[in-house]
Amino acid sequence: MSSFETIIGLEVHVQLNTKSKIFCECATSFGESPNSNVCPTCLGLPGALPVLNKEAVKKAISFGSAINAVINQNSIFARKNYFYPDLPKAYQISQFEVPLVGRGQITIEVDGEQKTIGVTRAHLEEDAGKNIHDGSISKVDLNRASTPLLEIVSEPDMRSSDEAIAYLKKLHAIVRTLEISDANMQEGSFRCDANVSIRPQGDSKLYTRVEIKNLNSFKFIQKAIEYEVARQIEAFESGNYNSEVVQETRLFDTTKGVTKSMRGKEESADYRYFPDPDLLPVFLDSTLLEEGKKIPEMPDAKIARYIESLGLKEADAKILVQDIDFVKYFEHFVSQGITPKSACTWLIVELQGRLKNGNTLASCGISMESFLTLLKRLRDSKISGASAKIVLDMLVENRGGDVDSIIKDKGLEQINDDGAIISVIDSILAANADKVAEFKAGKDKMLGFFVGQVMKNCKGANPARVNELLREKLSK
Repeated sequence: MSSFETIIGLEVHVQLNTKSKIFCECATSFGESPNSNVCPTCLGLPGALPVLNKEAVKKAISFGSAINAVINQNSIFARKNYFYPDLPKAYQISQFEVPLVGRGQITIEVDGEQKTIGVTRAHLEEDAGKNIHDGSISKVDLNRASTPLLEIVSEPDMRSSDEAIAYLKKLHAIVRTLEISDANMQEGSFRCDANVSIRPQGDSKLYTRVEIKNLNSFKFIQKAIEYEVARQIEAFESGNYNSEVVQETRLFDTTKGVTKSMRGKEESADYRYFPDPDLLPVFLDSTLLEEGKKIPEMPDAKIARYIESLGLKEADAKILVQDIDFVKYFEHFVSQGITPKSACTWLIVELQGRLKNGNTLASCGISMESFLTLLKRLRDSKISGASAKIVLDMLVENRGGDVDSIIKDKGLEQINDDGAIISVIDSILAANADKVAEFKAGKDKMLGFFVGQVMKNCKGANPARVNELLREKLSK
């Protein structure tokens, strides 16, 4: 057992999926030409005034409601002052003293044990632009500047990288279920800063905290935390803790698997927060509060319902609810008569097992109705399970397609015509009278021989029906 305890707190920036930016009418669409979604307000030009986006406020209220947080009816926007090339105004409009969402909590599970992680606050703020470094030249794309962010700050309640990842995955599932963000980590709409420190077991004080900045994948977040903990422990044990572990911001080198010093970490006083004079204090009237609090069924409630009402295994239900797209497909399939077990298996085992290289259900090109058609053909014995897997392979490979056309083109339709199957059975039994006698003498294994012969001579026959008809014939 380690003689040190790990202390982890996380700050997660969630890009809200509003159509326009938080303080102006510029679009928030991803992947546009550099510096095309900009205006005098998000560029910070003199005389341009910000106007708060109501939809961003509603989405923040929804999140607060989902984690049973305090919703502050009165809140204030402040200016966070610092200079960086991607911040055109030289300050960021954020919230400090009175955030929109106050204290809440998120329950996680690690190794079968549940734990409650405190959420300190969730506040609205504007995003900065993006620096692009190309050799010795640096460029700035301000399309992202003033995109609405919800910054979710946890208490330092996590004690391992496993707990941190469990918290992040739960948080990711919540914002996706609420549909307030696409939470696409590769595109930067779900980013994490990890605050990591250690202390000797039994000590109650907090030691020097190091911030690891802009982590955007669960795998790299876990590796960064584990490396940083090992680095701090080594420094402590070698007697170099005070010189090597300083309050700073570090970056994670994904190639080398190490954290590197980026800059000294500022305190809140360094940002010289003060209320933004261009924005009035925010007051949430009862109508807006009620609109924001109308939230869908949350992941924990879904898991319980799937287990109790639909008979899913707990492990399967937990995998399913991690992705709202899987949830939508699953619930539609069940509503259309597909059994919950079959719908779940084909989504989280068969389909998910075929999604590689960052491909997701949302990006794979297989429509809900196309997948439903496949499951209906399987349910109705139009195709076998093996044939259904071939069709799914084709759908994934071609990023969608017409299920019935694939079945026809590949000759996968299953024969359920008893007359055709019986005709083949009769000829097989007549040609193998000696083996029929062996079966009737008690050699049950001969049934497999007959099934194989019928399937070979009647391609596409329903195996289950072949078994039934053979048993009927052999019993006479």
